[in-house]
Formats: sequence, C-alpha cells, structure tokens
Amino acid sequence: MIETLDALVLARAQFAFTVMFHIIFPAFSIGLASYLMVLEGMWLKTNKPVYLNLFKYWRKIFAVAFGMGVVSGIVMSYQFGTNWSVFSDKAGPVIGPLMAYEVLTAFFLEAGFLGVMLFGMGRVSKSLHFVATVMVAFGTLLSATWILSVNSWMQTPAGYGINEAGQFVPEDWIAIIFNPSFPYRLVHMVLAAYLTTAFVVGAVGALHLLRNRTNPEARKMFSMAMWMAAIVAPIQVVAGDFHGINTLEHQPVKVMAMEGHYESHPDGAPLYLFGIPNDEEQRLDYAVGIPKVSSLILKHDMNAPLAGLDTVPDELQPPVGIVFWSFRIMVGLGTLMVLVGAVSLFLRWRGKLYDAPWFHRAAMLMGPSGFVAVLAGWVTTEVGRQPYTIYGLLTTSDSLAPVAAPAVAASFLAFVVVYFALFGAGTLYILKMMNKPPGSLEPLDEGPTRAAGTTGLASLRPDAIPAE
Repeated sequence: MIETLDALVLARAQFAFTVMFHIIFPAFSIGLASYLMVLEGMWLKTNKPVYLNLFKYWRKIFAVAFGMGVVSGIVMSYQFGTNWSVFSDKAGPVIGPLMAYEVLTAFFLEAGFLGVMLFGMGRVSKSLHFVATVMVAFGTLLSATWILSVNSWMQTPAGYGINEAGQFVPEDWIAIIFNPSFPYRLVHMVLAAYLTTAFVVGAVGALHLLRNRTNPEARKMFSMAMWMAAIVAPIQVVAGDFHGINTLEHQPVKVMAMEGHYESHPDGAPLYLFGIPNDEEQRLDYAVGIPKVSSLILKHDMNAPLAGLDTVPDELQPPVGIVFWSFRIMVGLGTLMVLVGAVSLFLRWRGKLYDAPWFHRAAMLMGPSGFVAVLAGWVTTEVGRQPYTIYGLLTTSDSLAPVAAPAVAASFLAFVVVYFALFGAGTLYILKMMNKPPGSLEPLDEGPTRAAGTTGLASLRPDAIPAE
C-alpha cells in the first residue's frame, strides 16, 4: 500500500512538473504568434520599417519558444501510457480522438506554414508570407482549442456513455467538445496568453526605453503592449467572473477550496483575503475577510447562501491550502495587470508614457507576471479537481498504472535533470536575444526575391531585391 501511495504521489508530481514546464511556452507562443501577425499586417498596411524590424526581432524569439513548446509537449503524451495507462484505457475512446484532431489540424497547420513564416520572407510574395503568418497564429489558437476541450471534458464530462468494460465512450461529440466549462476555459486561457505576451513585450520595451528613450522600436513595442494590458486585463476580469460562476455550478467543491469556505454560510459568505487553511481542524486560521462579498461575487447577491466543505466528506476534498493560495496569486497578479494598464492610460494621456523611468522599471518587474499567473491558474484548476481525474467519475488513484515507485522516481529524476539543462539553456538564450535592442539580431535567412518581370539569374542582382 505504501509503495502504491508513493508511486501515485511521484506520478502526479512528475506530470505536474512536465506540464508546468510545458505550459509556459504555449502561453507565450499563442500570444506572440498573434502579435507577429499584427506586426506584419501593420507593416503591409503602413510600410513603416518599425513594424518590420519588430516582426524580425520577435520572429526569432518565437521560433525558439515554439520549438521548446513542441519538445516539452511530446513528453507529456508518453506519460499517459507509462504512468497513467488505466486512465488512458478508460478515457481513451473520448480524449484520444480529440488529441488526434489537435495533431491533424492545428499542429500540421502550424508546421506546414511555420517554415514559410520563418524563412520565406524574400522567397515568396508578401501576401503569401502574411497568409503563412496568419495560419501559424490561427494554428496556435486551434491547438489551444483542442487541448482545452480535452481538459474541460475531464473537468465537466458530457456526451459520454460507459460500456461493459468500464470505458468512457462517445455518444455526442458536440456535447463532448463543447462541454459546459469549455467556452469559459478557452476564453480565459487565450486572454491569459495574450496578457502573458503583452507583459513580456512590455518588459523588453521598457528595458530598451531605459537605455534609450528615442529608440523607435522600443517605443512602439512598449506602446502596443500597454494598449493590450489596458484593454485585455479588464476583459480578463469579466471572463474570470463568468468562469468562476460556471465552476460554482459544475464544480462547487473546487470553489469552496478557492474561497476557503470550510463552513457553510446560509445568509451570505465572506470574501477571505488572507488566512491559513487548516484541513485537519477544517477551519481557516487567522482569517481576514470582507463580509458577504463572496456571495456578491459568485451569486451577485450579498445574502445568497453558499455551501462549505462541511457538506463534503474529507476524502473528497482537494488540498485546500494549495488551491486557496494559488487562486490568490492568480487574482493578485491579475489585479496588478489591471493597475498597470490603467496607469499606462494615464501616462499616455499626459504624454509621459516614454518618459517615466519608474513606470518602465515597474513594467520590467511585471514581465514574468503572466507566466506566474498562468501557472497559478493551472494549479488552481487541476489541484482543485482532486481527488478526480475525470470529475466525479474517476479518481486519480484509480487512474494510475501498475508501476513501481522506484521506476517512477528514476524517470522523474531524469526529467528534472534534462528539463533544467535543456529548457534552462533555451530560456537563457531567449533572454539573451531580448537583451539586444531591436534591429541588432541577425535576421533569419530570407533568400533572394525576384523582381517583377525577371527570371533566373537576373533575379539575384542586388537591385532586384526589394528593400524591406
């Protein structure tokens, strides 16, 4: 029994480790692909060199981040067969096709046009190159759509039946794909990816503004990033509110843990700002809260009753401490993002957006905030689902493969060593590229471009290559 428990803990820790490494790269590349699309579109529309310089600058960074995202994602799929084969057997008829659709549509779309986007400028027409950039951006969004459909189905299963072998089998694919939490989770994640990218771009722009306030590329990227923060961060707050209400409807125990509600509140629940969850005593120690505000947020009625964890058996409760604090980290960073966006609007109105070093330093500090918020949100979602892999239907302990703890520990240790070495080096390389001012990075090979009406060797003349 002890060996089984240890194998379960190690398998969960290994999957959490690999997912947390993986998720930061798609969270960045989804937003960055769309940013590249906007930059190239603006260049084609205005013919201003600043947009082309920024496109080339961020394109190379995108290539490295995208590559690391692909590599880190491959590893996770293998764990379904090694550590979680029982889960794969039971849920495979539903989640298997969904993950295959992601490969056949989104990944093939990205892979098919990625080479054109990275190396085709100067080799294909401007319009075709822009189409490639649009397809890569669309592919990243489509990929997120399928993966979030899988995860959402595990959170709010729908459209399934159970056969004699105990497997979940599809009965209604529309209900499976568009399960109750999917729309809210998709919007929340995509907006989070855009904000993650915006604050990275803003931090890089702020860095180069501190070095040279007249740098046109730094000014442009910082301005665009702050517009994104000012517009999207408040929208994310609204999307998060809808997502929370949906979670309360379909996963009330998760919300109880998020809010730290060990006790039921029949006449309005408080919003606890801080506290120390005590699972053994089933109470929130040193609680600091605002009366009835939780009911106001979740049910839009200050006196609305909210059930607590005292209505849930102990064995069906998630680890409250982890969920409680990860949720507050996410919300706290989201609040700071809204504040940064609001301050940027004020400075823009005063004509001081590029002349406020204190704000530029604050923007640099906020650079990693999107990644931390995404990880905190993921922890809230996944740990809050415990003790289930498929909510209410299949427990995590019943999903584990018959593996020995030493075998899981060995593979886990190997992942830790390889991941920190490989992705640590890749991250340092990205930071090194970001440290260079826009326009200083060596462009990817763009090849010769044929001038209109020329063929063959004549197209290789220097004067036949259009200025970009």
